[in-house]
Amino acid sequence: MRTCWLTKRHASSCLLFFAGWGMDPEPFRIVPSQDHDLFMIYDYRDLQLPDLDALQAAYRHLHLVAWSMGVWAAGLLLAEKREIFTTTMAVNGTLTPIDDRCGISDRTFTGMIDTFSEDSQEQFYSAMLNDRTAAEQFLAHRPRRRPENVLAELVHLRQAYRQHGPAKDIFARKIVGSRDRIFPARNQIRSWGKENCTVIKAPHFPFYGWQSWDHLPTGARTYAPR
Repeated sequence: MRTCWLTKRHASSCLLFFAGWGMDPEPFRIVPSQDHDLFMIYDYRDLQLPDLDALQAAYRHLHLVAWSMGVWAAGLLLAEKREIFTTTMAVNGTLTPIDDRCGISDRTFTGMIDTFSEDSQEQFYSAMLNDRTAAEQFLAHRPRRRPENVLAELVHLRQAYRQHGPAKDIFARKIVGSRDRIFPARNQIRSWGKENCTVIKAPHFPFYGWQSWDHLPTGARTYAPR
């Protein structure tokens, strides 16, 4: 896995962000953070967790936000570290990411691998968003990774899920985008249980609908596309 500081102003709290498949820091840099430093983890071609001891020592509060495939990765890797976080949130992902009823169907996931190309990657980006303005923002700040390592990440995620299975539920809050076309909302709700999740009118990539990262640890209920 790779890491990056999106924001580092020596705040008293830090938000640890597990991103989704195929991402890098570029799409997230335009989302501001005033109250938290922001440390991003991405690229799941390996599942070697970085040392979090320095983060824990440096901050009064650590907040976890995991998105998409990062929900599974965080649940798997942080199962024994839940107590270090003040808040934990899952966004548009599940603990069983390759699952016909509670994630992305096995057929769809395998099809993504078998037919992967630069064109299909563009189609994936389009499916993540349902608002023209947000789509234009994303494409202007699209990930800069090479297609071959994005495909390698996808293959490794499938292998890793087959090896490890479902992750642990370490999330106090679960946010489901009702307009998610990647992780179907009905599957997310089925996975968490209707009474355990908050449904918002958002696509799979919801970050441009929050005014800042600071909304997320407090519940992420304020959502309005910019």
